[in-house]
Order: sequence, then C-alpha cells, then structure tokens
Amino acid sequence: MNGPGITHIALIGNFLPRKCGLATYTTDTYNALIARYPDLKVDVYAMDDHPGLYDYPPEVTRAIPQHERSAYLDAARAIEASGAQALWVQHEYGIYGGAAGEHLIALLDRLSIPVFATLHTVLERPSADERRVLEALLRRSSRVIVMAERGRDILKRVHGVDDRKVVMIPHGVPDRPLADPDAFKPAFGWEGRDVVLTFGLLAPNKGIETIIAAMPEVVAADPSALYVVLGATHPNLVAHEGEAYRDRLKALAEEKGVADHVRFIDAFVDYDDLIDYLQAADIYATPYTNPAQITSGTLSYAVGVGKAVISTPYVHATEILDQGHGVIVDFGDSAAFAREIGRLLSDKQARTQLSARAYARGRTMTWPRLVENAMAELKTVIATKPRRFGKTKSRTELATLKPDISAVERMSDSTGMLQHSIFSVPDRRHGYCIDDNARALILMCKVDGLDETVRDKWTSIYASFVQYAWNPDERRFRNFMNFDRTWCEDVGSEDSNGRALWALGVTARDARAQKHRDWAASMFDVTGSIALDLGSPRARAFAMLGAAAMIEAHPGHALSEMILARFGSELIALLDGARRPEWQWFEIVLAYDNARLPEALLRAGQALGNQTFVSVGLETLEWIVERQTSPEGRFRAVGTESFGRPYAEPLQFDQQPLEAQATVDACVAALEVTREPRWGEEAMRAYRWYLGANDLEMPLASAHDGGCFDGLMPHGLNRNQGAESILALQLANCAISALSKPVENVAGPTLAVA
Repeated sequence: MNGPGITHIALIGNFLPRKCGLATYTTDTYNALIARYPDLKVDVYAMDDHPGLYDYPPEVTRAIPQHERSAYLDAARAIEASGAQALWVQHEYGIYGGAAGEHLIALLDRLSIPVFATLHTVLERPSADERRVLEALLRRSSRVIVMAERGRDILKRVHGVDDRKVVMIPHGVPDRPLADPDAFKPAFGWEGRDVVLTFGLLAPNKGIETIIAAMPEVVAADPSALYVVLGATHPNLVAHEGEAYRDRLKALAEEKGVADHVRFIDAFVDYDDLIDYLQAADIYATPYTNPAQITSGTLSYAVGVGKAVISTPYVHATEILDQGHGVIVDFGDSAAFAREIGRLLSDKQARTQLSARAYARGRTMTWPRLVENAMAELKTVIATKPRRFGKTKSRTELATLKPDISAVERMSDSTGMLQHSIFSVPDRRHGYCIDDNARALILMCKVDGLDETVRDKWTSIYASFVQYAWNPDERRFRNFMNFDRTWCEDVGSEDSNGRALWALGVTARDARAQKHRDWAASMFDVTGSIALDLGSPRARAFAMLGAAAMIEAHPGHALSEMILARFGSELIALLDGARRPEWQWFEIVLAYDNARLPEALLRAGQALGNQTFVSVGLETLEWIVERQTSPEGRFRAVGTESFGRPYAEPLQFDQQPLEAQATVDACVAALEVTREPRWGEEAMRAYRWYLGANDLEMPLASAHDGGCFDGLMPHGLNRNQGAESILALQLANCAISALSKPVENVAGPTLAVA
C-alpha cells in the first residue's frame, strides 16, 4: 500500500539504456518503487543527451532533449496535466541543459506540485552558476535527499539550507544473499584466482593507476591475484580522446610486469550481471582521487552484497566504511593498497568477518528501504502542501486602488527608472531602459492628486532620459543604459522606439505643464518619421497610440495621420492574412502586449473617424478577451509559454502584469468609442487580476506602497517587483480611476459601429 493520498508521482533523471551511473540509479529507483508499491503510478522523464540514440523502454513517459529549453517547458506542461502529485528530481551537474543545468529550473518554475530532489553531488566550492542553480533548486524543493551526512553539512554551511528540509537517505543497494565468491567465479573463468574488483565508468579520477602500481607487491605474495577493472570508458572521455586512457592503463600494467594479473572488461553491464561480478570478487577497491566525492553507487553496491572493501578516504567512503565496515588507505598510496590487499587475501577469516560487517550495514541501505524512506518524506510533503487557491473574494472585497507612485520613486534616481529589482530592492546591475522610462513619463502625465513639485521633478527626469536616448546619427532611440550611464547599444529595439514615440505623443497631449507639452511635441516632430520604418506589429501599434495622442493635442497633425492611416490598413491586412474561422487575430501566434493591437486600431479609428478601423478593433478585442478568460470567468493573462506557438490556445503561465494593463487600456478605448457599459466591466475584470481575481487567487498589487509583483508562476508569485510591473499596475490604477469620471470627460465622439 502507498499510504493515503499518494497514487501518482513523476520522476526525472537519466534512464537506461543511457550508460551512466545516474541512469542506473534512476532506473533502480523506478524499479524499487514499482516493486514496493505496485499501485503507484510513476511517470519517467528521461534526460536525453543524444536525441534518437537511445531505445527507451515503455516505462519512459517522455525523453527531454538536454539542450532544448522549450522541451523542458513542454515537459512541465505534461507533468502538470498528468495529475502527478509530486516530482522527484535526480540532480547531477552535467545532465541538464543551460548554464549549470538552469533549464531544469525553468521546468520547476512552471509546476504547481511539490518538488522532491535527490542531490547526487554537493560541492564545497560551487561556481557562481552552480550556486545560483542549486539554490534555485533548493528554494523550489520541499525536501532534498543527500546520501552522506557531509552533504547535509555542506548545504547548511555553503547554502544556508534549513536542516529540517534535508534528509539523509543512503544510496540504494541490491537485496541479495551474502554469498561465497568461489560459487560465482567459474562463470567468469576466475577459478582459483583471488580477485580484486573495481567497477564503474573508466576515467582518470577513478585512480586505477594506484592499484596497478600496487599489483607487483600483491602478486609477489599471492601469484593467483587478479585485478579486474570492469566498466566502459566514460562517454565524455571517449568523445575527447577515444580509448587512449584505457590504453595508458594497459601500458602501465605491462611496464609493471603484471599484465597477466590485470584484466580490463570493457562493457557497460546490466544490473544482474553487475551483481554477479561483485559477488565473484574477494575484495572490492575504490582508489578514487577526489576527496569531496559524496556519492559512489559502486561502493554502495559493493557494501550491499557484503564485499570486503578497501578505499581511499573520499567523503562517501569515510561515512559508509566507518566503525570497521571497511578499510581506508590514503589517496595514491600504492604501498598501503598492496599491504591491505595482501593482508585480506592471506587472512580469509579477517576477510570473511569484514564481509559480514559490510553486509550488515548494507541491509540498512537496500532499495526497498530507500523508497520506503523517500515515500514517507514524500507523503509528509504532499499532506502539508498549502492550498494554492483560497476562497474567492467578492467584488466588494477587491476594492480598486488609488494611483500611488511610492514604488516608482523607490525604483528611480536622478538618471531615470531602474529596470529590475530583487524583491522590492532596486537591482543596479541591470541599469535602465527607455521602455520603462517612457512608461514612467506617461504615468507622470496621467496620475492625479500628485504634488506638482514632485510631478515636475520626475516628468523632467524621465523626459530627459527619453531625450538623451535619441541618437541623431542613427535616427533611432537607444534602449539599454548601464548604471554608469553608458549606453549598451547605438540602436534600440523596434518596440523601444515605438514606445518612445507613444510617450512623446501622450506627453504632448496630457502633460500638466506647458513646458513639457511643448518639449514633447517638438521631440515628436523631430523623431516621429522613424515610425514609418518600423516593421513589428507591436512597435507600430505603440507608435499609433502616440500618433493618436498627437492628433488630439494638435488636430490635423499630418505625420500622425499618415502613421495611423498606413499602419491601421496594414494591421487589417495582417489580420486578413492570418485569420482562420477559429483564429481572428493579426498573427498566427500570441505574444506580449496583445491587446495593444486592437487598442491601436480603436484609437486610430477614433482619431481619423474611420469606422472600419473601429469595427476591426472591436472584433479582435472581443476575440483576445475571450482567450484571456479562465473557465471560472477570471481574467487570465496570456502566459509567456504561449509565445511562438502557431494557432494554439494560450497557455496559463507565466502571467505578466503588462497583459492586464494592456487589456484595461484597450477596453477603456472600446468604452469610449461605443459607450457600451460591458467594456467598462471587461476593464474591471482585467484590473481585478492585480487584486487577486486570478488563477492563483493571490494579489500581485502591494497596496501599501504601490508595488506590484512580477508575475504569476504555477507555484506562486514571482516576488520581484520590477519597473515594468509597477508601472503596469499604476497605469492601470489611473485608467480605472478615470472610469469613475463622467463619460464625457474621458471620451471623444461616439462612432456608429456596424
């Protein structure tokens, strides 16, 4: 029985027939789970370093190409949709893609279920990327398994992990009877030989040279002695130098005069054959050279079948062989290996007693014991998982917020608004961008109730950033600026140029001070023609919004009329080219700021008196609003995972604040054009997403200081508060506040809509 509440889990790691220790471990874990809990469903997600090479068995639900980040996101969606109650991660460096395996974190960040991780390597001195990725895994994991107490100690000292989160479960071992080696030797032609065995993928860190160098002394005392090196060369080493390392070891045996007493078996053996090889050995040796090695599956297996073990003092060996359960000699000490091998081969009683002690320890480490211990922890994790969804709040509880620029000021300095934060603290490493400063400039034009001295200060700072970003030599705006005020580029993206024009148009119309309106109108006249070179539909939409504002500020503005007429017609042409009966959209994919496209058509139609633009704007806004509605009727922002998927329904995560604000603005535009109250209701539905009327029922708005979290992830909030998110909330606050004013104060003339 699995115990109450746990019937289905997912397991990710390498898997046989991939040839490596982690594949063996994951496969053994799977087999032990199924054998011990036959009613448990276990979905296996196998990491694949050579897609198409391995013939995976039916137990593998899905293979994930190691270096394809999109495959990790697809796997996350599959895990979420499968009904699995938890994911058990087998973590090792080098098997997951991205810097230090960061693609795994992208997968975990898209899961709502608990994560349970076994750490196969814990480093005393991780690199910056290794630390970053492991600590992300540790934060995301409800429990982590280490296989040695030293691993627990490192996690506490190096990473500050709460000890209650860490559980030590030794590497699993086979549950085989203690056997006489002589019974197994004939199968391998080892009759009459005293056998010392080392097993594992062959690589220089295994220290095989140490034992070969010891063999002349061993053979002098025991001419029947045979050292068997079992295992294929590590695939990475083969790729780098072929079998040169194996050849060097063979040459060393020849040089030492013990070639007849050293046998290499170049094979990746299956589970049952491996156990037979181990049981045929008299002594198992692990001469590894890395003192920090925390896990050795081969050592665990040798102890599990009751081998007399001689080992160097790497971490795992010192723990598993302590208290007389094995023999420890120093690294690279061939003389000590020769002495101890000779002693045990010549003293059968001592060897038998050591074997019995090792076997007794192995009974505490069998695979059934491992999965029982792991399942006990997993049940606790699942039972204590907090509810992600709370009680649905009523509309009256989701009170709208007044605009508040406290968080905007927190993220700003005399240069402009910084891009990113760590939680609520500005992160200067990422500097500034015109995208955010253009939005901040728009906010200063729209927010009511602000001290005019404060408004003047920040309007001037954000306007100065936009002005300085203009590169007259290239006739483009720059976008990204370092914290030291040096530019990262000469030409910014099309979107950033479109947003700059948008901010200039809005400032020319809405700035409270004439000096700022005059500056913006002049700047628009100098730079506005760059809009005609923009190709991106969204960049064009941003420029259209600026042009529509310029026409309101300066009726008959010729350049703005040209921008609106040309781009409005081209948006409709895009729609005609991409549409299908079930797809009424301008592109074959959904992306960011989607609602800006219909909003641009609505504003263009309003400014030019063009009924076709308005009709198409309303039609496409209806379509995108429908796709941004959850089955429960909440606003559901198009998740970033949706981007780039042709003719596909939007995916749920990650949801970004930008999408809600764009939808609020588009619906306000529809309300102004049609005077239909339903568009005000749609704007409020999108706005309440910030307040907690969303898929996680968690508020993103930080009501006490005007902040906003960066997004909804499957497992909760992205708790950073970047400029884009804060500005999206505050601009949405302004738009919703304006809805409470009389309609004639916020709307232009109503157009008849067919």
